[in-house]
Amino acid sequence: MHTGEEAGQLRWRLVEDEESGTLFSPSSLGERHIGTGEYRGMEFFHVNARTIVNKVPAASKMPFEYTINAYRGCSHACTYCFARPTHTYLGLGTGGDFETKIVVKLNAVERLRTELRSPKWQGDHIAMGTNTDPYQKAEGKYHLTQGIVRVLAEAGNPFSILTKSTLVLRDLALLAEAATRTRISLSLSIGTLDREVWRLSEPGTPPPDKRLEAVAKLNQAGIRCGVLIAPVLPGLSDSEEQLRSVAKACLEAGAVSLSAVALHLRPGVREHYLEWLGKARPDLVALHLERFQHGSYQPRAEQQRISEIVRSVARPAGRRWRRGARREWPNRNGGMPPGPDAPKEVLALAALQAADRRGASVEALQLRPPVEQLRLL
Repeated sequence: MHTGEEAGQLRWRLVEDEESGTLFSPSSLGERHIGTGEYRGMEFFHVNARTIVNKVPAASKMPFEYTINAYRGCSHACTYCFARPTHTYLGLGTGGDFETKIVVKLNAVERLRTELRSPKWQGDHIAMGTNTDPYQKAEGKYHLTQGIVRVLAEAGNPFSILTKSTLVLRDLALLAEAATRTRISLSLSIGTLDREVWRLSEPGTPPPDKRLEAVAKLNQAGIRCGVLIAPVLPGLSDSEEQLRSVAKACLEAGAVSLSAVALHLRPGVREHYLEWLGKARPDLVALHLERFQHGSYQPRAEQQRISEIVRSVARPAGRRWRRGARREWPNRNGGMPPGPDAPKEVLALAALQAADRRGASVEALQLRPPVEQLRLL
């Protein structure tokens, strides 16, 4: 499969932005920095964003209207990452390029401060982690997410974060302070406890047991944190024993909400994932081709099986948690859940929010498969 790793100059003008203008100002494009030390093997492209708060198209049916993505590309190198195709919009590849060539919006914090001060801004909820992880490795170098959280807290602007990274604990005190000023939501993604599967499929992420520790520490600090058991990988992490194990561990860590998401493979990601699988676990290729023979999603029965296993663990443990900052995820449907065609990640996150609003009872929620590809830039 050709992934475009040898693509030419970065194409900063995106198709989606042809009418609204370029994503980055022309004078700031292409400033390339080679990583050294712990960042060896990585390249960082410094850019200045024209705007940092992105408005989600109304047709997308997301449960949020605004997002912030301080970085493009992600060093977590998750083989199944649905955001991989967004790198092709820059003339880069979906494989190694996505994992090592990171676009850094250097002026993200300053832009956010300016945009929040605008009389047009109404203080809407802002979601982070909808594309690439805000606490990926680059954040340890640039501290953009930290600055963004500080600005949002100072402004009393509600926000949510989805991450796989324990680097979020660096900002524990900052997040705890933010929770006293506004509504915040935090979720960690933990798809498996199996270290072999983790090393194979998420080589750039912290170990699952360390993420569980992060869930516990966040909740102990009064920052209500849920867990997405996602994605559940066919033949790798989808056995009943594995699912029960991770669900039980999340509850023991204090997760206030729990949801499971079966692997889905949209065009662009599907090709990358199957090529990887053919090298890493060729014995599982036939199973995947069978599961995804009708499209991007596994059969409904398989999705229901996964949800029911997690639900069977979560229901007996259902309980209310100590009061903390109330969390909401306002949406353009007046607070109603997103439609069934919204991306599965969005449905899962909305489910976590809904569970929390019902008193933070822990439960797994059955999700309907979406047909739309999430391409938040």
